[in-house]
Amino acid sequence: MMRFKAFLYIGIGIILAGCFSNSSDEQKVIRIGTSVGDFGTMARDFIAPELKKQGYTVKVTEFSDIMGPNIALNDGSIDINTFQHRFFLEGFNQSNNSNLLPIFQIPTGPLGLYSGRKQTLQEVEKGAVVAVPLDTTNYSRALILLQDLGWIELSENVADPFSVSAKDIISNPHGIILKEIESPLIPRIRVDVDYAIITGNFAASSGIPFTEALFTDPHYNFINWAVIRPEDAESDWVKAITEAYHGAEYKAYIKENFPGYKHPASWNSR
Repeated sequence: MMRFKAFLYIGIGIILAGCFSNSSDEQKVIRIGTSVGDFGTMARDFIAPELKKQGYTVKVTEFSDIMGPNIALNDGSIDINTFQHRFFLEGFNQSNNSNLLPIFQIPTGPLGLYSGRKQTLQEVEKGAVVAVPLDTTNYSRALILLQDLGWIELSENVADPFSVSAKDIISNPHGIILKEIESPLIPRIRVDVDYAIITGNFAASSGIPFTEALFTDPHYNFINWAVIRPEDAESDWVKAITEAYHGAEYKAYIKENFPGYKHPASWNSR
């Protein structure tokens, strides 16, 4: 009888240990890494309180180094990051032999054409001067934006849409003059040009509302993504944070607090 009770106690102990082990294995702290600014604000002001309702604690780290959020995610210092478009991520994965995984889009400040000396699109004249970013990727985006606007036409034979150059312009009916400027400086020299093409991050950091843009990028190639390690893809916390970033309350929060942002493509079908 004593031997039976001993086995019974041992069995109960094993069951209880298993229960406590499963509970402790469930991740309840989510570490989010972002670049400095709006993405951190979104995570702190809305996502953290929303996930707290489900028992999660969210810790947000903002990185001033543009490579920081991916390095930290890759080495396990954070669990998810929200700051980059897919082309940047693909470049990081190739350079670092990593396989970080994009899981959903997030609201992003768009590339836009802003007024300078001219206040409306209708005022464009022959020889209008447009300030465009100097770096290759954003210069390419600027040319594609001008084509979408109908001010120039690009060759259909461009091999890489992200290394478009002036030589790829096959039609320029307005005689647009492109003035190449370093991206951080463009907001300051708007008064010296007719129009200025400004990336979302530098418009935001310069206090320029996105709603003031005369035209914004209609494509989704450069919208930013939330990124995780692939082994976490089926985790409960990933499902919880995905739902938080797609809920009706979050959409209302973004529309009220971040006007002019480009919304994820999936929002159009939900």
